[in-house]
Amino acid sequence: MQNTLLLVDGSSYLYRAFHAMPDLRNPQGEPTGAIYGMINMLRRLRSDYPAAYMACVFDAKGKTFRDDLYPEYKAQRAPMPDDLRLQIEPIHEVVKAMGWPILMVEGVEADDVIGTLAVEASKVGMNTVVSTGDKDLAQLVNPQVMLINTMTNEKMDEPGVLAKFGVPPNRIIDYLTLIGDTVDNVPGVTKCGPKTAVKWLTEFDSLDGVIANADKIKGVVGDNLRAALEWLPRGRELITVKTDCDLAAHYQSIQASLVSQAESKEAMLAFFTRYGFKTWLRELSGDATAGATPLSSGSASTSSGNTPAQAGLFNEDANANQSEAKVVIKNYETVLTEAALDEWIHRINAASLTAVDTETTSLEPMTAQLVGISLCCEVGHACYIPVAHNYGDCPTQLSKALVLEKLKPWLEDDSKAKVGQNLKYDTHIFANQGVHLRGIKHDTLLESYVFESHKSHDMDSLALRHLGKKTISFEEVCGKGAAQICFDQVDLERATAYAAEDADITLQLHLAMWPEIEPDANLQRVYHDIELPTSIVLQKIERNGVLINKDLLATQSNEIGKRLLELEQKAYELAEQPFNLNSPKQLGEIFFGKLGLPVVKKTPSGAPSTDEEVLQKLAEDYPLPKVLLEYRGLAKLKSTYTDKLPKMVNTSTGRVHTNYAQAVAVTGRLASNDPNLQNIPVRTAEGRRIREAFVAAPGNVIISADYSQIELRIMAHISGDASLLKAFADGEDVHKATASEIFGVSLPEVTSEQRRYAKVINFGLIYGMSAFGLAGNLGIERSAAQNYIDKYFQRYPGVAQYMADTRTKAKVHGYVETVFGRRLWLAEINSPNGPRRQGAERAAINAPMQGTAADLIKLAMIAVQNWLETDHLQSKMIMQVHDELVLEVPESELELVKKKLPELMANVAQLNVPLLAEVGVGTNWEEAH
Repeated sequence: MQNTLLLVDGSSYLYRAFHAMPDLRNPQGEPTGAIYGMINMLRRLRSDYPAAYMACVFDAKGKTFRDDLYPEYKAQRAPMPDDLRLQIEPIHEVVKAMGWPILMVEGVEADDVIGTLAVEASKVGMNTVVSTGDKDLAQLVNPQVMLINTMTNEKMDEPGVLAKFGVPPNRIIDYLTLIGDTVDNVPGVTKCGPKTAVKWLTEFDSLDGVIANADKIKGVVGDNLRAALEWLPRGRELITVKTDCDLAAHYQSIQASLVSQAESKEAMLAFFTRYGFKTWLRELSGDATAGATPLSSGSASTSSGNTPAQAGLFNEDANANQSEAKVVIKNYETVLTEAALDEWIHRINAASLTAVDTETTSLEPMTAQLVGISLCCEVGHACYIPVAHNYGDCPTQLSKALVLEKLKPWLEDDSKAKVGQNLKYDTHIFANQGVHLRGIKHDTLLESYVFESHKSHDMDSLALRHLGKKTISFEEVCGKGAAQICFDQVDLERATAYAAEDADITLQLHLAMWPEIEPDANLQRVYHDIELPTSIVLQKIERNGVLINKDLLATQSNEIGKRLLELEQKAYELAEQPFNLNSPKQLGEIFFGKLGLPVVKKTPSGAPSTDEEVLQKLAEDYPLPKVLLEYRGLAKLKSTYTDKLPKMVNTSTGRVHTNYAQAVAVTGRLASNDPNLQNIPVRTAEGRRIREAFVAAPGNVIISADYSQIELRIMAHISGDASLLKAFADGEDVHKATASEIFGVSLPEVTSEQRRYAKVINFGLIYGMSAFGLAGNLGIERSAAQNYIDKYFQRYPGVAQYMADTRTKAKVHGYVETVFGRRLWLAEINSPNGPRRQGAERAAINAPMQGTAADLIKLAMIAVQNWLETDHLQSKMIMQVHDELVLEVPESELELVKKKLPELMANVAQLNVPLLAEVGVGTNWEEAH
């Protein structure tokens, strides 16, 4: 590569390095993750691409020409984390010591400097390799310029850009202008995604062609395009990388200023000593015990016998204390004979803990088919047992029936300890084959969730963060987009490398994370007593599913459709003309041109906004926005639920089977998806009617059990406020008491609507709502809202003290805890940014209540499931929604469950206030609620 210029997007590199290991620190407590990552990536890059000329380009401080062109440019980007800011100067220092010329040019971005250098290199006959993760730089690719992404091993030449984006490099600017760039806060055409942009550019050749033919594009997206026409030229200017920057003050020429230099051993020794990189220090000083440098992974062996083949080496230097490097020899075996399978069964039966993982045809657990199983009971030694790969010259595999018959005793043995990454999914896969997975001792997804709930929990992220390893991604094996193949089409050698690595990495992750959890009694309790058993219960709830009345939903959908037509006609009458109710441009013309409504706010392009927030504000005084709000709400209800739910019914069971995501919310709350059963609206009659379609099977009823005023009860317990504790001890309705005080009526006179308002007030004040926010929510004067705040804290002084104490503790520790010890991390609690810090302070007060409520409902689920199984009842849990459990109960067990269920829920924990669960019964969910 003597005729090649190697350019590194340093600003991109340092952020990626930091986020890969944000908590890495040296013995002095200084952050070093970004420094470590930069050194590692630059060393590997230089080894893979030993170019004669190179430069590392960083963004300079201060504004650029784009800020002058568009003041909102990058306005939504979060400020640089303090821990990263502290590492910038050391990074510049070590990059220079490594022999990399550094460029930072004021007034432009690193992208523009890279673009200019690439053009200049082409002028003198050089090729350029740009290392970046920034899609904007794809516009630079040509026969002499190639992009590489070291995080994904992706290389992009001209065909690569076309394959990835659907357009050639000379249309990337047009493509990005249409879709916009949310990272840099550059608007595009509303709801124009990559597919639409590619379609338009294919049809009309260029952005100018799209603009010229805007009137020919139909539908809502066409209206959105026409609304953005004035903005698009400026958007294109912001997206375009400059290739004519004045670099005279920074270097003479590529050949004179960007020559590759050797590392300065003296400078590197001093740097490694200063920042505590002990392994690299030993390596550089010639110590024979120095850690191994990173080596590329070899391929896994496809073995038909019992002896696995060495696959490669990995460096494990990226641990928090820079301790001794561990070299892991990867021995991965493809099991193709019964003798080999028997040998592995002997190993796992003798092992104290085994990692198990499945490969399948789909992510949908109820319908996915088993393709293969991977096992690992010793770090670096794993196997893959294929059972359903199906491609042209695929080697003969063991039959699925044989493999499952031989593995079933071990899989179903509760005494054989197993670990996995999200074993809830694998439990479904085995259940599809008639195998009941037992002996789940650990789950690395849940270990990460308990230990660091605020971070990513996927295996790729965990391996990079805890092991310093980049794993093989699913897309690397199967491709992506329209070209993605099913796993059963992956050749066995590649499948083994991927699948066996999953099991191996899972075991390594457990060995890395469990020592962080085990010594902490609180974390261990949350993990062992709450999260692990909850995962097992959730799998059973998902498998039970809920029966849906498709005919009722069809009727509701038809009725909503008729109502939408009525609202559409009413909107035409109010506007005195027909128009597209989903067109922001037409709405703007009618609202602000024809009807003269006040402009509430503007879009980034300067046009009056007609978004949801604006409609809510205008609907307070004008009929047309109110009609449009109702129209949009019903349209969403129809498309999301009444039309979609019947299509999601499992043809085998006749039921809808949601997926409960356990490791999502920092507070511990569950998330429901495919379908989302937790977001069905309950404040409108139409929304509540959808719950009527969730029905019991013949001979059964639906029982709903819901914790009453749970978060206020938790607040009473946590704050120890005497008035709150007494109110709950006396069985007083706190919301009604608040309403009585606010509205000046006696307790018996409080209406349900007044109580609902009081509930908003109670929670709003507890969660830090200001007088301004409270006034807006209640529609009262700010002075009246402030008066109520004063009265509230006079009545509940313990709450005020709790709020003050919690803010202080959060700032010291960086997290708060639930009653049960769950850690709720607050990344912005000490942020110099006022609004972010204040938001974190509000979350610090709110999170312990939400988190404790989440812990309680999980403990309730565990208790109820244990009871149902112990007493061999036919009743089953079919849903968990917020603080509510929903069961399908045979009529013969109704009275027993009605009595026992609230008792179990009330006694899962002993707080300083009584817990109360209210039970409802009906033939459908709404009737039981």
